[in-house]
Amino acid sequence: MSYPPDRFDAAVDTIVARDPRYAPHAYYFLRDALNFTVENLKEQEGQTRHVDGKELLFGFRDLALKEFGPMASTLLSEWGVSRCSDLGEMVFNLIDERIFGRQENDSREDFSELFSFHDSFVKPFLPKAAQAN
Repeated sequence: MSYPPDRFDAAVDTIVARDPRYAPHAYYFLRDALNFTVENLKEQEGQTRHVDGKELLFGFRDLALKEFGPMASTLLSEWGVSRCSDLGEMVFNLIDERIFGRQENDSREDFSELFSFHDSFVKPFLPKAAQAN
């Protein structure tokens, strides 16, 4: 999915002025995660389609681990993103600015806590003995 850079930039500026909980970089990474998820689904299914909240959450997680490895937790925390529901808030901020699309049955609840950020972004990088806890 491609958005004119100036339109996306302006939307992020508007969102952050209205809702400063999340850093601009978090929105840019969310856009990258959506593109990553769409491409992965296209490879698997042979077609492009709407991505639901659960698929986007797991795509976001996978891309963050791929791109940032053990620094993912620290970086996401600096951006204000510490749980799945934060991504839902960001997605709906982008929907409100008409950057992301929405289907009738899409909701913030789609971004409920499907996984723990600690278990996804911290635990895999702990020493083996600490991973058991």
